[in-house]
Amino acid sequence: MKRRNFLQKAALGSVGITTLGTSLRATAATSKKAKTTLRSQTSDASLPVVIATWSVAQATQKAWQSLQEGSSALDAVIAGCGVEEANAKGQSVGIGGLPDREGRVTLDACVMNEKGNYGAVLCMQNIKHPIAVAKKVMEDTPHVIMAGGGAEQFAVSQGFERENLLTEQSKKDWETWRQTSKYKPIINIENHDTIGMLAIDTNGTISGGCTTSGLAYKMAGRVGDSAIIGSGLFVDNEIGAATATGLGEEVLKTVGSFLIVELMRQGKSPQQACEQAILRIIEKTPNIQDFQVGYIAVNKKGETGAYSIHEGFTTTTYQHQKNTISNSDFYNKK
Repeated sequence: MKRRNFLQKAALGSVGITTLGTSLRATAATSKKAKTTLRSQTSDASLPVVIATWSVAQATQKAWQSLQEGSSALDAVIAGCGVEEANAKGQSVGIGGLPDREGRVTLDACVMNEKGNYGAVLCMQNIKHPIAVAKKVMEDTPHVIMAGGGAEQFAVSQGFERENLLTEQSKKDWETWRQTSKYKPIINIENHDTIGMLAIDTNGTISGGCTTSGLAYKMAGRVGDSAIIGSGLFVDNEIGAATATGLGEEVLKTVGSFLIVELMRQGKSPQQACEQAILRIIEKTPNIQDFQVGYIAVNKKGETGAYSIHEGFTTTTYQHQKNTISNSDFYNKK
């Protein structure tokens, strides 16, 4: 597919991101005729950097603060993602996340550090901070993935407390959905059901994490891309890292985060790599209007990129001390 036709035919834009860095510049080009949006984001290669999917300023601020206090890139990611996992009003990850069709909140999360080590939990219930449990899986077990009841039991053995993750609001929304839906998952691009976060410290050490409550009202037992290495997250400390948000089935089929890192290995910028990974999905999937997928990426220099299948966006930029924070939230304009 020629690039011109690609931009004319596909409704594309950058995934909503929050980025911290010592100097950041963003540009946006929009084709109103084709209702196409493109947002290119790059850094002047200043370090450290924290970048996250969606507009999660408090989460990235927490990660940034952790880096300033001497935490590792991975611990900064755990701290930042934990902010959103504890945000009951967000209905996105952790407590308050929207449940499966049976009314159970099940969580997936993974982490990957600069050494290539990986840990994940899948379909875990009753534990608010799955990303911290994923780190424990990586560090304290001989495994890389734990699932379901076993993951929950392991978390409790590590000192995590069980709690009911289904809030009154999420329960009310689920009950309303049961009355009006056709009892199948509804693809809603405004359902920001994932936070992926990448951090690179002043030494160029890169780590990442991804945590989610999954597709709202999914079939019981469904697992998406977020906790799967190479799809929802991939880190190569020699090259860079990438993470995903959106419909996990499409990310899984293209092993999107690994693809982005490999494209950067071949010389692509993070922005170019994210765009090409989205194009890979579009070339293989005719019904792109029915779902949303987005990627963010960072390379060893601290340059960042972000791109998604989407139709519109708003952006807000503000200052935090000497560091620029860029918040972008994208939404469907239909």
